[in-house]
Amino acid sequence: MNQEKLAKLQAQVRIGGKGSARRKKKVVHRTATADDKKLQSSLKKLAVNNIAGIEEVNMIKDDGTVIHFNNPKVQASLSANTFAITGHAETKQLTEMLPGILSQLGADSLSSLRKLAEQFPRQGPLPCRFPIIPALAASDWLNTPDPGNRPWVGQG
Repeated sequence: MNQEKLAKLQAQVRIGGKGSARRKKKVVHRTATADDKKLQSSLKKLAVNNIAGIEEVNMIKDDGTVIHFNNPKVQASLSANTFAITGHAETKQLTEMLPGILSQLGADSLSSLRKLAEQFPRQGPLPCRFPIIPALAASDWLNTPDPGNRPWVGQG
């Protein structure tokens, strides 16, 4: 920015100094209850009706995340084509919501789930916790009875 313009703007603001008027910034404190009251009054103007019996609401975004509401308050105005969902929202990944969310997915979401599944590398069988010792596996030791106290270990 031009230095002359900057100096002119600084002179106009002039905070502090002898004989200058103080410039106070107006601070507006908003509370959640005030916002909620304003929202409810706007919804009342739309003549919304409460919809009971909804246990959960899931909003699936394009990036694969889900906005999940558990036991929300749902209000609707069909004439205004407006739905209001209030309650505690959690953002989760689509994979965290499986398998319960499968019945709620549409065609677009199912295709995005397929793409998500293809991104995971295909893994072979899971590794064994107890590796087999090659010498023992090749020997006849496991398949023969022991004349001592060792019980039968082989295939029976």
